[in-house]
Amino acid sequence: MSRKSLALTERYPAPLVVPIVDILAIVLSGFIAHGMRFGNFQLHDRYVLAITVMALSAVLLNNLMDAYSRWRITSLFTLLGRLAMAWFIVGVLAASIIYFAHVAERYSRLWIGLTLILSYAMAGGARILAQLVLRRARIKGMARRSVFLVGPGHNLVDVARGMRSAAGEGYSIAGVERFSKPPDETLLNRLARRVEASGAREVWICVPLEMGSVVRAIFYALRNHTAELRFVPDFRDMHLLNHRMSEVAGRFAIDLSVSPMSGVARIVKRLEDIVIGSLITLIIALPCIAIAIGIKMTSSGPVLFKQYRTGVNGKQFKVYKFRSMEVHEERTGIVTQATKGDPRVTRLGAFLRRTSLDELPQFYNVLQGRMSIVGPRPHALAHNEYYKELVQSYMWRHKVKPGITGWAQVNGLRGETDTLEKMERRVEYDLWYIDNWSLWLDLRIIFLTIIKGFSHQNAY
Repeated sequence: MSRKSLALTERYPAPLVVPIVDILAIVLSGFIAHGMRFGNFQLHDRYVLAITVMALSAVLLNNLMDAYSRWRITSLFTLLGRLAMAWFIVGVLAASIIYFAHVAERYSRLWIGLTLILSYAMAGGARILAQLVLRRARIKGMARRSVFLVGPGHNLVDVARGMRSAAGEGYSIAGVERFSKPPDETLLNRLARRVEASGAREVWICVPLEMGSVVRAIFYALRNHTAELRFVPDFRDMHLLNHRMSEVAGRFAIDLSVSPMSGVARIVKRLEDIVIGSLITLIIALPCIAIAIGIKMTSSGPVLFKQYRTGVNGKQFKVYKFRSMEVHEERTGIVTQATKGDPRVTRLGAFLRRTSLDELPQFYNVLQGRMSIVGPRPHALAHNEYYKELVQSYMWRHKVKPGITGWAQVNGLRGETDTLEKMERRVEYDLWYIDNWSLWLDLRIIFLTIIKGFSHQNAY
């Protein structure tokens, strides 16, 4: 290991250096944007104030979203996504302050836009460069952290494989202590001596949940060592959702299944729905009127189809769609999915379903706050009751608002779920989306929905 590279990364860690880089990016971008907009670099006091507010807001938001921590194990895609989210909120805050302070005429909107775009490019570029350099250095054996592994053999093998597959995170094994049953005093004393001799920076206690009681014993045995201790529990066969550490009632807790839509993320998600949903609503207004007239002229019955679905946190809401079937009665508690050549579907309805145009009224659900543009598709109540006992973690889909489009849909999982396997795959993609949510991922799904089109062979 290179002592020079190790000292460099530990003396100047990301939480200390990156905020300074972000501030410098905004300040420098403010001057460049002023030169591009006004032809000089002599900023008026009001623009200096704006730069100060944007820089402080950016640093504060990045801290709230943990964008300056855990860089060693955070992907570049996630870092850039968090940065984009923070910059988006900074832009909204800047525009809101200027508007409500009635000073819009004193600030150039072009200058604000250029400052945000240029500073994002600089801050993002710095992150890309830093990650590439550090990853290359770690793969070559520099800037690595040595780890001593403790636990049953099969657990240590799994952890070691994970370390090898994530070489860019920069961990290396300094030693291993295996045991198959709770360690006695002799083993604990040997462990303490071996950890001291290895010079490991960290000790990972890798045990299954049923052996959780040994953590305290190992923790006590290593009480005189300066190595960092980490408990790496084995959650084998458990589907975790947005898992993380938190503190509740003065106690540390391992969150096994929680919603990512809390705090700043919840605000960002709602702003995304309002801004994009409002724009799309204006765009689709005339097509919706035309579709409504077409439905009235081609079949008897209401224009809209209304049905209760399960929303966020299991609360029911009424979803709106253009009616695509002849009016008919369903048996209580039974919802018959549309099949290919279904006689209940009208000729216009077949076109609407195939092109997903029947879903357009759901943008009203989005503006109501009951749905999101992106999220797991809402299923009929009867389907929820049926599948929740058959598909593991099925109801976890409802930890976020249901969406008009989603990760499952852009990956081809649309239409009829006539087999258990199809529903399991859809749920798998929905849970992946919830576990990996970001504003960037939402924008990517929206983009893919537009590019791939709304028509699909499984929609009928």
